[in-house]
Amino acid sequence: MERSEVEKISKALADETRLRIFEAISGARQMTCGEIVSMRGITPATVSHHLKILSEAGLIACRRHGQFVYSQAVPETIAAYVRALAKIARSKKPARR
Repeated sequence: MERSEVEKISKALADETRLRIFEAISGARQMTCGEIVSMRGITPATVSHHLKILSEAGLIACRRHGQFVYSQAVPETIAAYVRALAKIARSKKPARR
């Protein structure tokens, strides 16, 4: 996994609302935007914004079926992210600043 991908995923998960949304989607097989809106009282526009960022980071996959958009977690992305973080942790090089 490229460093830019690690940064994108880290930024996506750093937001409290996005992390809560990702946790909810990961805990279910799939969720619609409406289900996410109802779980925390987040507006549909805000949910759409956060889903876009999670999708761009590769953390979720969205598919349209009729009028609904279903989101589901992409566990392979998290697995690759964890491996990349472990590799960084084992690195002997000092962190960039």
